[in-house]
Parts: sequence; structure tokens; C-alpha cells
Amino acid sequence: MSKPNRSRQFVPRIEYLRVKNYRALRALELKKITPLTVFLGPNGSGKSTIFDVFAFLSECFSVGLRKAWDKRNRFRELRSRGSDGPIVIELKYREQPRDPIITYHLAINETTKGPYVAEEWLHWQPNQTGKPFKFLDFIEGAGRVVSGEIPDEQDEPIYEQLDSSEMLAVNTLGQFAKHPRVSALRRFITGWYLSYLSADNTRGVPEAGPQERLSATGDNLPNVIQYLKEQHPDRLEQILHTLSQRVPRLEKVEAEMMPDGRLLLQIKDAPFAHPILAKFASDGTLKMLAYLTVLYDPEPPQLVGIEEPENHLHPRLLPELAEECRSASAHTQLMVTTHSPFFVNGLKAEELWILYRDEQGYTQAQRAADMQGIPEFMENGAQLGDLWMEGFFKVGDPLINSGGPKGKVLLSTREE
Repeated sequence: MSKPNRSRQFVPRIEYLRVKNYRALRALELKKITPLTVFLGPNGSGKSTIFDVFAFLSECFSVGLRKAWDKRNRFRELRSRGSDGPIVIELKYREQPRDPIITYHLAINETTKGPYVAEEWLHWQPNQTGKPFKFLDFIEGAGRVVSGEIPDEQDEPIYEQLDSSEMLAVNTLGQFAKHPRVSALRRFITGWYLSYLSADNTRGVPEAGPQERLSATGDNLPNVIQYLKEQHPDRLEQILHTLSQRVPRLEKVEAEMMPDGRLLLQIKDAPFAHPILAKFASDGTLKMLAYLTVLYDPEPPQLVGIEEPENHLHPRLLPELAEECRSASAHTQLMVTTHSPFFVNGLKAEELWILYRDEQGYTQAQRAADMQGIPEFMENGAQLGDLWMEGFFKVGDPLINSGGPKGKVLLSTREE
């Protein structure tokens, strides 16, 4: 096999996700995941739980398994009710469009002393005529890894023992340049950006200083505006031009330094001569500005998660925001949760997954493109959000907590 072309212009793409025993996701499998993937469903259908799977995996790499585990109240809250055995997260992704698919499998269990990595492996088929090959294979902190750019079964494995079974082998060994495929996965996961934006948080007055990326809550928005103004003025101009098309009469957004070293975010509307402070701007203006700084990031993260972007935004803005997300997905992979038919009206059928609870109360998912009649409706000009609201999806009725495929209603007091 020739050496893969590792252009920095392409980001890894997750194409498959399997989750087992994670809260309401007792046995969830998503195939043919697209660069823009949207999860739609009524309250309690499992949208936030899927979002939290990515957050949990990212935190396992950034702060460690135990902290991510304790934050979610351990197995008592994490493992699906009525289930036993480990929590399993398995994803398949490509580093480049023509590269082989790499499968990452992680199984986590718990003893009285705490959580541990029961099983962790990386698997691929570097040569189409060869056999599938695990180039990393660990059980409870011990195992083997095959180094090199294109590891295969003819290479000599290296046997390793980690300090603790709580440690992830990919996170530990991925810090060494001699394991480039493992390192690539570690960079991919640690670079994820998962957004929990709040309009109130964007109204703060942080300490001055440019910051490249918006925080998860958006509380450093003035710092990001300052960074774009200093380092990427053309990109800031593009963001403000787009924002002015969404918010009539908006002229300018400035981050101004105060005498005490803090930053004030100011927004100017025409025809007024003076700008107003961000704390007096509308929630919708601030949220749209924050989303655009994420979607127009000059060096975007390789995966972006956005939860319920419709909050505080006018419904007419949502189809356009969906289009902004699709444009951004050329440079990053986007995962979005929503229950807004207006946002969904801007989507393609292959981008949308509908979530619902089955008769046992566990989350199931169906892709709109695979539902009978939906592609034909869309060919004749129908929009996905309207089809959902009118009951054509047969699952995930928007007016109730959950609807199974047989029309049975399942009520839940909380989303696992």
C-alpha cells in the first residue's frame, strides 16, 4: 500500500457510531453518518444523551476517565437501567477520503475501587486484499501496539503495561510520534468542540486578551472578537456581514478595552450614533454572533457539537443557520441536536436522524432517508420539518415525549 496523502485540508470523518449500555442508549447504532448530522426528537427522546457520549469520550481524553465518570454519578446513573456489562462506545472514521476505515472500540466497566478500561482496540484493513488487523489491543491496562505509518500484521508488536487500568491506551501512547495512527486519533478526539452556548454567558466582561476559540459556554466571546480583529480581520468582516443579513440594521460589533483591563463587547445599530453594550443586546443577536464565530473559525476544530441552536433565535433564521452549518461541514464535522422543525426544514434527508423511545424505554434512531415515502415527498418539494410536524415520520411524534414505530406512546420523566 502506498503512503497515504495526509493533507491538512481534510479532517477525519466519523461514519459509524455504536453505543451500548449508556443511559437510554442501551443498543444504538448509527450508520452512514454524514459531515453534517442532526439528531431530531421530542423532549426525552435521547438527543442530549447522544451529545453527552461525545462529551464523555472527549473528557476521558482531556481530564481522565475517573473525573468524567464521577461527573456523571458513575455506573449508578450512567449504565442503562436493567442492564449489566460494560459501557461500550465504538466509532468508525477515516483520516482521509480514500484511507481505510479505522474502528475505535472502548469498553468501560467498574469495580468497588472505581472505573477501568475493560477493553480498548484500534482495527483497520490497510490493504484491500489483506485481513482486518488490530494494531492496538489492550485489556485492563496491558496489551500490544504496532507502530509505524501503516501498521500491519507483519510488523513486530510492542507490548506495554500502563500505570493504571483507568488510563486510555490511545490517550497515553498517542503522545508518541512513533505511533502516528494512534496519535492521529488522540489529536482528533482532544480537538473536539462541544458547545453549550448561553446568551447570558456572552454578556460578560472578561479580562482582555485575544483567544482563538469560543469556550463551551460562550463567556469569552469578546476575547474571540478581539482575536479575529487582530489576526483575521477579513474573517471577522465576513462574520459581521453575515450577521447583518440576519439582524436588520446591525452595523458594527466591537470589543473595546476598559481602563481596568477588561473587555466590553459593544454592538451598533443604524441609525443610532452610539453602540450599546452587549448586555443590552437581544439574546438572538448574541447567540447568532457566537454561532458564526464557531462556524467561521479560521482553524476549525475537527468536530463541532451544537445543542439546540434554535433557542432564542427567530424561526426564520433557522433554515439559513442550517445552511451555514452545511457550509462549515466542508472543513469540520458537525453534530447538532434540535427539536425545531424550522431548522430541520433546511436539511437533506440523509443528514437527519429521528430519535424515539421503544417499548422498553430505550432510544432508537432512524435516518429520514431510510423512511418509507420520505425521499419521494422531498422530491416533490416537501420539507423535512413540515413532514415531521404532520406525522409522516411515524416515530418521534413532536407533541409527545416518545412515539414507537407501532404508535405506542412512552412517557418519561427524565432523559437518561
